[in-house]
Amino acid sequence: MKELETLDIAFLKRYDTPGPRYTSYPTAPAFSPDFGPEAFKRAILKNNQENPEGDISLYFHIPFCDTLCYFCGCTMLVTRDLGKIEHYLEALKAELALVRRLLSDKKKVCQLHLGGGTPSYLSPDQIRRLMEAIHQRFQFTPDAELGVEIDPRGLTREHMEAFAETGFNRVSMGIQDFNEEVQRAVNRIQPLSITKQAIDWSRELGFNSINVDLIYGLPFQKPETFEDTLKKVIELAPDRIAVFNFAYVPWLKPHQRVIPKESLPSLDTKFALLKLAIETLSKAGYVYIGMDHFAKPGDELAVAQTKGDLHRNFQGYSTKAHADLYAFGMSSISQFGNVYAQNEKNISGYESMVLDGKLATIVGYTLNRDDEIRRFTIMRLMCTMNLDKQEIERRFGIAFDTYFAEALDKLAPFEKEGLIELRDDRIVVHPLGRLIVRNVAMCFDAYLERLLKEKPVFSRTV
Repeated sequence: MKELETLDIAFLKRYDTPGPRYTSYPTAPAFSPDFGPEAFKRAILKNNQENPEGDISLYFHIPFCDTLCYFCGCTMLVTRDLGKIEHYLEALKAELALVRRLLSDKKKVCQLHLGGGTPSYLSPDQIRRLMEAIHQRFQFTPDAELGVEIDPRGLTREHMEAFAETGFNRVSMGIQDFNEEVQRAVNRIQPLSITKQAIDWSRELGFNSINVDLIYGLPFQKPETFEDTLKKVIELAPDRIAVFNFAYVPWLKPHQRVIPKESLPSLDTKFALLKLAIETLSKAGYVYIGMDHFAKPGDELAVAQTKGDLHRNFQGYSTKAHADLYAFGMSSISQFGNVYAQNEKNISGYESMVLDGKLATIVGYTLNRDDEIRRFTIMRLMCTMNLDKQEIERRFGIAFDTYFAEALDKLAPFEKEGLIELRDDRIVVHPLGRLIVRNVAMCFDAYLERLLKEKPVFSRTV
């Protein structure tokens, strides 16, 4: 990306502001407790009538970890109590049975994802038993995508064999940074050797897509040490690479307070790390999808973006735009039709509800027409980087420039800086604009101003 060779750090600073990642719209802080189990049940039954044979995507949240990574922003629990894990798995199976009874028998699974926490913290036997319960209740499409997040620390070949035997074909693992000083500072010691071993096992066992995660903005990171991490990652040759901004949100995740603020890179250094990552990975042949994601040119994400088929949901970028998402486990969020439904975040509360035969929905949201128009617009913008106004006009029966007059006014400064192009028929996000596409999308958000005033709920956009 030649545009980045003259990237001014001051440019990034201007756009470094709190903002959503837009894995949903409206975003999760707008969800309401008025949407509970009965509302979720009604939404499922309505969706059955409107879309009885549609494909579905399943997400299962496995919250357990062996140790606490200080940077973590996930809903997770550190435990070595095997009984607690077994009890949770029983609750998952109970929720699975509850939801399956409500769903149309004609629906098939085209995508499944185990997230966490650390799904590979389950034993091989637990992996097999959980997947057996899922396969007993659902039919899968022949080309179904099954992905799992693993932690190379503590991973055995037996774990990977259990995942492979039960249908998984995609794997994702965190690296964050290979530098030992950084690893010690965030309480995640993960040598290159065990990461390479996990990748080698994945390839030997036939996983057809490997993703690794990096984070910039962690304590003690420097361009010269992060460059070494990037070189090692390129040698590992994963199919996809995510480079996330460290979401330092101690008001939401109190454990992050153990990271001294003075140990974090300065803004100039953090932005230099981002620039380095994009330049290095682009030169190595990875396609910059947008936001945090890179993929090899032949990867499904890159192909889907070229075709205009890329989608975005609570797991990030996806190629399964047509699939309704049903999520299981504490804190997980389902998304289909015009609703979002989130489960109880507390593990004991979640287990109590589902083991008592009740859906675990604790908050949710039903989109109105304006929400649907804005959601479609934001998602198309973030996924294609080339928003076709006429597509939205045809889909919703609106005059785009009139309906979004206020948003277009907000976008004018982005065009003046050469980040986007406001054409008569479309909005084009230029390569530099992809760095701050969250900021561009925020111009279409009808709730953002209110949410930002209420309390700090979002990470920084750059």
